[in-house]
Amino acid sequence: MTNKHIKNNISNNNIIRQYRIEKLHKIKKKKNAYPNNFKINITSQMLYKHFIKKKQGKDTTIYHLAGRIINLRIMGKATFIQIKDESDVMQIYFTKNSLLNISYKECIKQIDLGDIIGITGTVFTTKTGVLSIYCQKFYLLTKTLRQLPNKYHGLNNQETKYRKRYLDLIVNKDSQKLFITRSKIIAYIRNYMHKMNFIEVETPMMQNIPGGANARPFITHHNTYNIDMYLRISPELYLKRLVIGGFNKVFEINKNFRNEGISTQHNPEFTMMELYIAYADYKDLIVLLEKLFKDTYYNIFHTKNIKYGKYIFDLNKPFNILTMKEAIILYCPNITLEILNNILELKKIMHLFKLNIPDYFSLGEIISVLFEEKVIHKLVAPTFITEYPVAISPLARSNDMNHDITDRFEFFMCGMEIANGFSELNDPQEQQQRFVQQKTLYDQNTTITNTCTIIDHDYIEALEYGLPPTAGLGIGIDRLIMLFTNCPSIRDVILFPALRPMNKN
Repeated sequence: MTNKHIKNNISNNNIIRQYRIEKLHKIKKKKNAYPNNFKINITSQMLYKHFIKKKQGKDTTIYHLAGRIINLRIMGKATFIQIKDESDVMQIYFTKNSLLNISYKECIKQIDLGDIIGITGTVFTTKTGVLSIYCQKFYLLTKTLRQLPNKYHGLNNQETKYRKRYLDLIVNKDSQKLFITRSKIIAYIRNYMHKMNFIEVETPMMQNIPGGANARPFITHHNTYNIDMYLRISPELYLKRLVIGGFNKVFEINKNFRNEGISTQHNPEFTMMELYIAYADYKDLIVLLEKLFKDTYYNIFHTKNIKYGKYIFDLNKPFNILTMKEAIILYCPNITLEILNNILELKKIMHLFKLNIPDYFSLGEIISVLFEEKVIHKLVAPTFITEYPVAISPLARSNDMNHDITDRFEFFMCGMEIANGFSELNDPQEQQQRFVQQKTLYDQNTTITNTCTIIDHDYIEALEYGLPPTAGLGIGIDRLIMLFTNCPSIRDVILFPALRPMNKN
């Protein structure tokens, strides 16, 4: 759309708005234009379920229905209106002689597209088989001042959809359906966890020390205590405190906040589910996650074929499991196990790939960067990646056979990380040592600016009271819903994603 078209559109909208304001003033002189005393007794969808089999004839029951006018056809002495409620669209029909509480002329002078109305009347089907309501009483419930987007062209600008989600939901049925589906997915997962005897809890959203992940936090200030506080980057350390306290199976579905980049896979405010199970290990979590993933998808969509972009996956098949090194060797054919075990040779490979790494990076950290840059985007099929280096897993338990790796996995699909889980480190002395090493490294390297390195001594003290053998899992709910609903951007599945403020000019 050119600047000229935009200016013309704004001008037309302003004219329409002024016209409606004048109409509103006239209505207010006679009555309340925003009453709050109309009660519905049915929805459009319920009416269709009751009467869809009827082809002719009338029903004598009086129904009370409300919705937004999305189509208006005034045909002399008769008018057809389509109204949209939360469930569906219903056709309303009234004539010059059918209205009992308002004159036909006054009624049609009041209304515009977008207005919210209430009607009472009986159900009938037209000669063409369209289920309709023969309106006997008509109530203007909300007079709108702004014009809705064009019916046929809709709301096509993606940026506008994000900024004005309310308009997107009004005019795009698919958007409304998507967010209803999101609600159903989360409800199913929550119910699934309850059936498995998990206790749902809530942990602090504002924390004195941001822990549980390496990420830059949002900082706020508490006036009464006169201290800085942090929006949480993860609930992990609080949930593990609850396992120490005796809750053997806990979970939380809530928001996390990370003051980092924005992309099709990243929003600074996002929904996560974290769960912890005492007397379990990371292998148990792999089994749990695969079953939860498949059961949720099947029960919501009633199929075992999941489509994302150009790919279709058969959920009857087991998910892949690879170690991080196996995945690198598989997707980078020129790299061998010998190279991955030799830091000097690996640095040469990184140079060839033009991947810059700090001099202080350990072998495990270099392997991790190589995996992130050259492998993750190739993990299309559902895949668990195991054996993460200790250097990038400060809260995970070391493997008994190889202390350089941890009993940790991440789950990937369509090039996205969906979940992260591991057997928890419950040795307080080793945890203290890892925290100190991490803080020392970050404090000595001023180039690291994406994380907070305050040591949580209270968590170490809690560990000293004894954390039983435990496994923990975090699932990115937004990305999971992206997969399930075939959406290319995380903004598509978040009602109000983070956006840069618009220039008023």
